Amino acid sequence: MSSPEHNPASSIQRAAVLGAGTMGHGIAHVLSASGIETRLFDISEDAVETGRAKVAANLEKGVARGKVTEEERDAALAHLTGTSDMDAAIDGVDIVIEAVPERMDLKTQIFGALGSKLGSDVVLATNTSSLSIREIAEAAEASERVVGMHFFNPVHIMKLVEVVRTAHTSDAAAELALGLARRMGKDPIDVRDAPGFASSRLGIAIGMEAIRMVEEKVASAEDIDKAMTLGYGFPMGPLKLTDLVGLDVRLAIAEYLKVELGERFDPPQLLRDMVERGDLGKKSGQGFYSWEGDARG
Repeated sequence: MSSPEHNPASSIQRAAVLGAGTMGHGIAHVLSASGIETRLFDISEDAVETGRAKVAANLEKGVARGKVTEEERDAALAHLTGTSDMDAAIDGVDIVIEAVPERMDLKTQIFGALGSKLGSDVVLATNTSSLSIREIAEAAEASERVVGMHFFNPVHIMKLVEVVRTAHTSDAAAELALGLARRMGKDPIDVRDAPGFASSRLGIAIGMEAIRMVEEKVASAEDIDKAMTLGYGFPMGPLKLTDLVGLDVRLAIAEYLKVELGERFDPPQLLRDMVERGDLGKKSGQGFYSWEGDARG
């Protein structure tokens, strides 16, 4: 692993982020705030502008809280542009970070296109939280330059980045991703490509058991979360975290891990029922918590 004195990512000048949603605009935020020319891509101009507006709003909040200076805000925004033209987004970049929805078919389609459009020295990173990096990499022409960079929401606040390498990922690509994470002020971990990596596998295991406990009326959602925050020092309980991530997202990850790792990741029926009726967490206004304040029993 490289020393802080020699950061292999110090030479990165331009980056493209594919996808301007929750994770994509957050990644674009921390890239541009690190002095990197960042191009935010999405399939529509409206999506791109929404993403850029969210970055601007988060920077304003940082200024209001004294965490970001006005000069830092202005510099970050100056380094951020948006486009709905993918070829324009990736032209001349040093790294591409894909942050599209968690669908293998969509990710492999994108990586197949990127592999033929970019030089062999451009690193291709995927922000997937659980999907096989190897399978995504196989769609690209040069799988040795594909690496996972799993960021956490909200990206501009959360310190962890999971850098995931396959058996074919080159040391140079992995070191670049680790170095880039550090350049963005993150604290990365180096993980082998395996179902759920480290964070999602552990997080889903705890989250599914917490949901079973609600299902079995062991305790309220609020008290189960309190057990983990006060008893184990978690910064946030597993049920509130599930609400923030999205119940539909966590259900999809659990179903994937069940296929890959077995019945211990079988999602509780309560989770399936809540997703089916649209109780998806914060984004729908109701999950294990009502986002006006009250926890479910």
